[in-house]
Amino acid sequence: MRQVVLDTETTGLSPEQGHRIIEIGCVELVNRRLTDNNLHLYLNPDRDIDAGAMQVHGISNEFLTDKPRFHEVVDTLMDYLNDAEIIIHNAPFDVGFLNHELKQLSHAKWQPLSHYCTIFDTLAFARKKHPGQRNSLDVLCKRYDINNTHRVLHGALLDAQILSHVYLRMTSEQKTLCLEDIKSEDDASMPIANQTPAPNNDQSKLKIVKATPQEQKDHKDYLRFLEKKTEKNILWND
Repeated sequence: MRQVVLDTETTGLSPEQGHRIIEIGCVELVNRRLTDNNLHLYLNPDRDIDAGAMQVHGISNEFLTDKPRFHEVVDTLMDYLNDAEIIIHNAPFDVGFLNHELKQLSHAKWQPLSHYCTIFDTLAFARKKHPGQRNSLDVLCKRYDINNTHRVLHGALLDAQILSHVYLRMTSEQKTLCLEDIKSEDDASMPIANQTPAPNNDQSKLKIVKATPQEQKDHKDYLRFLEKKTEKNILWND
């Protein structure tokens, strides 16, 4: 399973107002492991950056003067994203800008982003998982104990790297059943546990704990959630 955690920085808030992408950061995950096969692009937008946006990401107009235009890197970008699940925090914003850039190209080669890959919105997922709570990237870092003190300004690659760790922690229970150390799953250098625990031969001392009615209901609700999320029948949901 190949996933790409993606973030962008822009000249302003809306592509409909003529704003453009100026930075794209992508972090690759394969089987929920960081690969270091990342993609980082700065782009010349051929327009000035709004002062408010510059305060957020710190990228200046002067810095971008010698950077490539979007049409010069689109092949590299789309080859990298093709057939992956794209993970974005507040996906409508970034996808809206990317689709706008694709639409502005002079030739009709490129379709909207969803034509090439699936999209997972971590903000929408967090709102379902933590209803009624704030779910900004900074808040999620605190909630899942991820250190982001080095994040003084927003940056597409830095935010994508942080989001990759948030995503892995936030979706840890979504994994297939396996003997894997959840605490180390977002550290590519940590091995997956491959030893089964020693069997307890004295079965007479084992305590049998039955699920309560509420626990059984919660289990059923979770299976229904999985069916809705995956759009597939859960075989053990009888």
